[in-house]
Amino acid sequence: MLRINELKLPLDYPDHALRDAILARLGIATADLVDFTVFKRSYDARKKAAIVLIYAIDVEVKNEAAVLKRLQGDQYIVPSPDTGYKFVDAPRPPAGTPRPVVVGTGPCGLFVALILAQMGLNPLVLERGKIVRERTVDTFGFWRKRKLNTESNVQFGEGGAGTFSDGKLYSQIKDPKHYGRKVLTEFVKSGAPEEIMYVSKPHIGTFRLVKMVEQMRAEILSLGGEIRFQTRVDDVLISEQNGVRQVRGVVLASGEEIATNHLVMAVGHSARDTFEMLYNRGVYVEAKPFSIGFRVEHPQSLIDVCRFGPNAGNKILGAADYKIVHHASNGRSVYSFCMCPGGTVVAASSEEGRVVTNGMSQYSRAERNANSAIVVGITPEDYPGHPLAGIAFQRELESRAFVLGGSTYDAPGQLMGDFVKGIPSTEFGSVTPSFRPAVHLTDLAPSLPEYAITALREAFVAFDKQIKGYYKHDAVLTGVETRTSSPIRIKRRDDDLQSLNTRGLFPAGEGAGYAGGIMSAAVDGIRVAEAVALAMGMPVPALQD
Repeated sequence: MLRINELKLPLDYPDHALRDAILARLGIATADLVDFTVFKRSYDARKKAAIVLIYAIDVEVKNEAAVLKRLQGDQYIVPSPDTGYKFVDAPRPPAGTPRPVVVGTGPCGLFVALILAQMGLNPLVLERGKIVRERTVDTFGFWRKRKLNTESNVQFGEGGAGTFSDGKLYSQIKDPKHYGRKVLTEFVKSGAPEEIMYVSKPHIGTFRLVKMVEQMRAEILSLGGEIRFQTRVDDVLISEQNGVRQVRGVVLASGEEIATNHLVMAVGHSARDTFEMLYNRGVYVEAKPFSIGFRVEHPQSLIDVCRFGPNAGNKILGAADYKIVHHASNGRSVYSFCMCPGGTVVAASSEEGRVVTNGMSQYSRAERNANSAIVVGITPEDYPGHPLAGIAFQRELESRAFVLGGSTYDAPGQLMGDFVKGIPSTEFGSVTPSFRPAVHLTDLAPSLPEYAITALREAFVAFDKQIKGYYKHDAVLTGVETRTSSPIRIKRRDDDLQSLNTRGLFPAGEGAGYAGGIMSAAVDGIRVAEAVALAMGMPVPALQD
């Protein structure tokens, strides 16, 4: 098999054009082409009237060695790399080794559990929230009736926060071992559309994610894993001898103790009580940067035309996204985050008396508004004094938003033009906000620190140079976006992915500060599962009386 990279075709090419282009690129006859598959498809939209599709194609030909030799000077034609997943060669655990415990069923925790189950290591998975369909009922109940279940919401429950998102399946992480391919393969096995294997920016959407999560759960169970829902871990048992700290088990909210020497904490970025518990147990935790801002809604049609011009609405292109950044004069960076084409802004609160926003899309991306977080980067220098100070900082901003919204879980909102001018908004314009329960128009300036408000006001005007029409007076800002990533990092060693100071503890995924989004979290889950398998084949310090 060989691969052709950078094979370009016009947007609306006829059915036979791709095959013809392959034959021409390789300089072979039709009879010499055995088969081909699309490995990747992206597009170049810099010239809106002449958008070009760009393919990477895996091709099977007769006499492959001769073709490769003839084209050996062509950097875009190479042998196809092996992207299949190879399980790590780990020794079997000694007899009597307690099974590994995985805390959390977001993308990271699910893939830790799946890989461990596929290796025959029978993981026990503990999830504080509910199964995904019950969780969906609770979440929609909050959006419609303002009844918040603090253990079952956008943040907590089977599937993690990614379930109520755009379902983006791409990342900028380095992936030399092609773990991302394993993730996509498992998603397709669980019901995702096959196109996620080759489109440049694959996504799934909430409704499809629900079914996929259920199927992944079924496979983990069929392979000998166990999953307990509505089971919160309230403590971690750690022994310390001769200066070595070793995980010995967990304590559940019910009081039950479960023994394990290998504990994966894949709890997501909003498990604040768990972060506090780990810190109080002496696990090394440090503050890390994150970002704060608002959700911004524009008509999706405006974004489509700005990005694709006369090709707006093309089925292959779909709803347009965007990625923008501005370096403000006060030294702050302002950028788009988690852009959701044709989606909705959702209530993502997990604590009473606090308002948090996030973005979500269905697979169709057919809603009338585009939304994105527009956020300002902050660092621990903005919330000094304690490794967990970022949590207190988030809570303060979310509490302000709750009050500004009327203390009913309505979100505070403002029209973009009024925000830039410093005028409270009183009436919506052409953009109807999608947030539920509702958006309460007000002045958003008190919701964030002054440096963030100043940077955002400057950025919204500047973004109009990147996307014509972005600075739209009646575009809607909804506050606040505070959970772009975890405010802490549970630092781990590079060699075995165990906690910096606690053996047997494997911090994983977004909550631990090692991922950001579904794909990177799932990939981190695979890496951590391999590390657990290797560690389980090694001796653990024995307890002494």
